Amino acid sequence: MGRPKEPINLIMTKGQKHLTKAEIRERLASEIHPCTDEIRPPSYLTAKQKKRFQELAEQLQKLDIMGETDIETLAHYITAEELYQQAVKDIRSAQKCKPKSGNMEEMAEWATMMDRLDRRQDRYFKQAHMAASSLGLTISSRCKIVIPKAPEAPKENKFSKFLKAADG
Repeated sequence: MGRPKEPINLIMTKGQKHLTKAEIRERLASEIHPCTDEIRPPSYLTAKQKKRFQELAEQLQKLDIMGETDIETLAHYITAEELYQQAVKDIRSAQKCKPKSGNMEEMAEWATMMDRLDRRQDRYFKQAHMAASSLGLTISSRCKIVIPKAPEAPKENKFSKFLKAADG
């Protein structure tokens, strides 16, 4: 099985392949670029979630990695993120309500409730993390999609003028 096809800009930046201008134009024309004309938050998001959607969508568009096909993934991320935050708040408030008496039945009920809250928090974290990885919102996923910059030409040092004079 071969390696996944790399964008032409990445190939040119790496400088590992020698392509003709015609091949470069052909590759550029055949590459898929995200369509960003109709990026709007889905109607099922709350006003607060829509605001967060707009913030993240703008940032992802600046990176040239978000398109219209990513709208639902971003909405799922925002929903899971909010549910995770609510689960954290619920755990904190439940910890404050820990029974102080030595009643084993109350302690068992409290422990069962904490376990349910923990599982809920873990589930929402995993959902948010998976969506974040898909969108390039995590450091590791962003490193996979960042196109490195072309190396800069070496700066002339103070002795280079003497080398040029000797060559000429």
